[in-house]
Amino acid sequence: MARRAEPGPRPISRQDRIDAGEAGFTLLEMMCVLAIVAMLAAILLPRLPTSTSRPRLEAYAVEVAALLKADHNAALSRYGAVSAVVDARARTVRSGSSAWIVEIPQDVVFDALLPQRCNGRPALSTISFFASGMSCGGTIRLTRFGSAIEVRVNWLTGGVEIVAQDVT
Repeated sequence: MARRAEPGPRPISRQDRIDAGEAGFTLLEMMCVLAIVAMLAAILLPRLPTSTSRPRLEAYAVEVAALLKADHNAALSRYGAVSAVVDARARTVRSGSSAWIVEIPQDVVFDALLPQRCNGRPALSTISFFASGMSCGGTIRLTRFGSAIEVRVNWLTGGVEIVAQDVT
């Protein structure tokens, strides 16, 4: 009696894999993963610390200079003294003629060189402007990533200027 040879294992076809659940990711699964990643990004990205760029540092200097110029002009138009308050601890410059306050962020080094006495009295962390156009002067320096910008107030003319410097 002749024995019939049994066939060997048959190759696995694509249809067999699909039937076994090995078809890969479906479009619905991919969309769910993308939605989860998008939600995580929306939650976490605003919490990442942002640092002050060079243009933003310049913008803070321009804003401080504009505040000081406004106080200088207010002193001239009111025929009286106006004093801007420089608070290094709170990292603010507050106008003496309006409610304008400039806040400097924590990642910027904030230095102020101010007179101890002005017009015969203690200056108390202020830059004062007078009706004559003069002031007590002072310098506010903002530094970040090797760049420094100074806002200088001339004591004789009361003029305000911005000077950019590279720190090495």
